[in-house]
Amino acid sequence: MKRDIYKELLLWKKSKQRKPLILRGARQLGKTFILKEFAKNEYKNCVYLNFEDDPTLGDIFIHKFDKQKIISYLSTYGNIIIDPDSTLIIFDEIQASDAALNSLKYFKEYANEYHVTAAGSLLGIKLTCKKGFPVGGVNFLDLYPLSFLEFLDAMNKESLRRFIEGKRDDLTLFPEPFHVELKELLKYYYLTGGMPEAVSVYCRTNSFHLARQAQKEIIDSYLLDFSKHADRSDIMKISLIWQSIPLHLSKENKKFIFSAVKKSARARDYESALQWLIDAGIVYKSYTISTPKIPLSAYADTGIFKIFLLDIGLLGAMAEVPPEAVLQGNALFTHFRGAFVENYVVQQLSPKVNGNFFYWTSPGKAEVDFIFQVNDTIYPLEAKAGINLKSKSLKVYNEKYKPEIICRTSLQNLKREDNFCNYPLYAISLFPV
Repeated sequence: MKRDIYKELLLWKKSKQRKPLILRGARQLGKTFILKEFAKNEYKNCVYLNFEDDPTLGDIFIHKFDKQKIISYLSTYGNIIIDPDSTLIIFDEIQASDAALNSLKYFKEYANEYHVTAAGSLLGIKLTCKKGFPVGGVNFLDLYPLSFLEFLDAMNKESLRRFIEGKRDDLTLFPEPFHVELKELLKYYYLTGGMPEAVSVYCRTNSFHLARQAQKEIIDSYLLDFSKHADRSDIMKISLIWQSIPLHLSKENKKFIFSAVKKSARARDYESALQWLIDAGIVYKSYTISTPKIPLSAYADTGIFKIFLLDIGLLGAMAEVPPEAVLQGNALFTHFRGAFVENYVVQQLSPKVNGNFFYWTSPGKAEVDFIFQVNDTIYPLEAKAGINLKSKSLKVYNEKYKPEIICRTSLQNLKREDNFCNYPLYAISLFPV
């Protein structure tokens, strides 16, 4: 399965500023697979260590860093001669070993000629808890679920992907046959989502039911992670928040309320549990702002927010949306009061904004689903579930702030007129042009 991040791995390998690389991302996103494929295709040899499967491997790094000894140990473990230019060293589940994680800074300082990569499913949690980790001593890459464009690749629809990408300099209508086909494929993506296993199962079997089974297994593995890796005092709270996400997104304003998780829940008692999910990479926060000024983060109300899942397919599985919904015309897009559409937008644009999301509210008057800051320009974006493009909220926002451009994403075709642009949902990757 081709992933866009492969190009970034190639750039890392060739970079003169290369440092040990940490590949971050939630569980089940294929971090190990992509690193092993990278090693197989771009290197002569590979040394692979998994610190979760074998915790004793961390003992290799517990003493003072000695380049010759470390490389000798790794060569012995891998049963190969490690050549700096032709061997990729992979440290998997590196969050399971403090010694291995700390060794990355020494590889940078004393052995940077070696190509070292590391992956960790719960690394975000580890790094937030770990003091003194020299972030400047490593490179980071983030792996996300498959985007809709990557899904097209997996479905052997590369030509449609290239057609979408070619619209960056040509904001004319998509030809109707392409528009219709892409809307149909988008429905498939809504059900499969972007988790590699679910996409792979569907591509092999053409069965949404089997893809749903894969999604449920992923959800079960996340629940096991809560009990295995979270603080004991937070396990139940994390599970309750996780299970409440479909409920929150089904509400009209989708605002997250702790008392909806549990009647007696208070923010201060549940904040650490919610942050655990965010640090694990499986939940995103979107903060409300009342004034769209740069930087948006300075105008955010951190006490009022929405939460979204990392993957729309997992959301459908948790909400028990029947796979047969793909046969019901455009009804699938309107499930949960349009929550699928908003979660889809979050999933597609998260790599562009590093997971930083905001929305605008004017109390009692209007709400714009997303406000994005790109360089020195602020873009309002309304996400519509169907083809009805009327939006009181965008009108209020436009009259109040007179933005350089206002945007929608919907099932309608591509359209650019004056300061307005409508992006088809399947082409949200074009935002902002």
